Amino acid sequence: VGRCGALRIMLADQGQEWKEVVVDFPEWMKGTLKSTCVFGQLHLGRKHDAYGKDGDEAALVDMMCDGVEDFRLKYVKMIYQEYDTGKDTYIKDLPNHLDKFEAVLAKNKTGFLVGNKSSFADYNLFDLLLNHLVLSSTCLDSFPSLKSFVEKMSARPKIKAFLDSEAYKKLPINGNGKQ
Repeated sequence: VGRCGALRIMLADQGQEWKEVVVDFPEWMKGTLKSTCVFGQLHLGRKHDAYGKDGDEAALVDMMCDGVEDFRLKYVKMIYQEYDTGKDTYIKDLPNHLDKFEAVLAKNKTGFLVGNKSSFADYNLFDLLLNHLVLSSTCLDSFPSLKSFVEKMSARPKIKAFLDSEAYKKLPINGNGKQ
């Protein structure tokens, strides 16, 4: 589902329509679109009210997104560089990464990482957890808050419709075909 997975899920949940335009790496490097993005990235969480209710929550959303990205980098390194030699070790070490998110969800008690409604941090974590459930279907079994989080996010009507769509199902999880 690639780096746009969380964004697609957020847009679907927010009832937004979009046209998927795949920009391959050579096209991106030409710079036409990239030059319109300050850091070469697109950010839509604030535009779609998925960034917390105030500055304090926005700071927490940033912190959670940073944590998810740290986790994602480890996943990407294993998928693209160490899959054959490091997959088993990675799966065995997953509890050391999942426990932090479990603790945040358990403490917040709202079903979300920050505040009482979904934020981009939730969509980001949800997307990454879906990938991990393909990697190891039992990885959340010892994490009741995370398991409940994935179940509730998956059951949201617009997210469910998106995840059930052919457009979603035909997307590769990773660019190298490993999962």
